[in-house]
Amino acid sequence: MTKSVPTKLSEFVTPDRVLDQASFADKSAAIRQLASYASEFAQVEASVIEQALRAREALGSTGVGQGIAIPHARIEGLTSFVGIFARLAKPIDFASIDGKPSDLIFLLLIPPKAASQQVAALALISRRLRDKAVLSALRAANGRAEVYALLVGK
Repeated sequence: MTKSVPTKLSEFVTPDRVLDQASFADKSAAIRQLASYASEFAQVEASVIEQALRAREALGSTGVGQGIAIPHARIEGLTSFVGIFARLAKPIDFASIDGKPSDLIFLLLIPPKAASQQVAALALISRRLRDKAVLSALRAANGRAEVYALLVGK
């Protein structure tokens, strides 16, 4: 279980967890491929992560609008938050609430007993990605290092 409420995105997303110009055929492929990538950092089987993400999406899309999707799920066996950020080369339909395709995806994996920390982590992500200046800069960024610096506010 996590020890404290996260206060910075850099607590759960690191430079090696940023994918720049990622390419996914569709939402299903994005979930599958992001789960596979995240499994390395989470030390949890990709299939477990994928199943949890699909179960969460079945409750309602995590496409929050403005080209942003925040797929997230609680993962058994996870001991700390794992964040993966992907800037897509081409937007995909993520069944977003505004009907627009998503080109920025922030995957968040949550330890099973971190309910209060989950809310704080999702709020951090949402606040950062709702900032129109940050969104514009992320979309115009030149490479992975710049995307990471903009994402975490460095």
